[in-house]
Amino acid sequence: MNTPQHVAIIMDGNGRWAERRGQTRTSGHRKGVEAVRGAVRSAGELGVKYLTLFAFSSENWRRPEDEVNDLMGLLKVFIRRDLAELHRENVRVRIIGDRQTLKHDILALLTEAEDLTRNNRALELIIAFNYGGRDDIARAARLLASKAARGEIDPASICEETISAALDTADIPDPDMIIRTSGEQRISNFLIWQAAYAEFVFLPCLWPDFDRASFEDALREFGSRDRRFGNVAERDLALGS
Repeated sequence: MNTPQHVAIIMDGNGRWAERRGQTRTSGHRKGVEAVRGAVRSAGELGVKYLTLFAFSSENWRRPEDEVNDLMGLLKVFIRRDLAELHRENVRVRIIGDRQTLKHDILALLTEAEDLTRNNRALELIIAFNYGGRDDIARAARLLASKAARGEIDPASICEETISAALDTADIPDPDMIIRTSGEQRISNFLIWQAAYAEFVFLPCLWPDFDRASFEDALREFGSRDRRFGNVAERDLALGS
């Protein structure tokens, strides 16, 4: 199987999973955390080197306050409960997203997770928290503008590589594949710069039902794709097309 180096996942469908069962949205999010644990385990076993999970977008703050509080609570539980195991499994945890507006307790937990696992190498688990693709680019633009204003860089020298190096994902390879669950077929402001050449796989299952078989299905679909990166496929060259 042609395994992608970097898989990113838009974990969609917790609320609908709960509603279909007559449960609260919070119960759906709790079940979704279980799916996160399974996805991390499967990624390592299947040979994926980087796994990025869209945990909480910069737009999610608009949700009802009770739901946001529940999500923050689940994040705390996940880190406190799972961090030691992730560390034992040699998983490096990294956070992308805007940290400036986060509450101190959340920021401290995220920083602790990064510091403890910094030297781990089996799998890099990138958690997109308070993240938005446009915001990522805007923050990179402000950083480069500040450097230019101070005379540290020549504005004329700014190129794709310069911008990529200013993003939250500066030293992380672009995703080879982006999976979205729940049947929705949109990117929802996720890694919009980095996804320029990613393969998209849209799965009908809701996120709490995402399991190893779902992961393997997505990897098989990825393996069937002809990744051209703007070039002509070899078979097309042979046919003269």
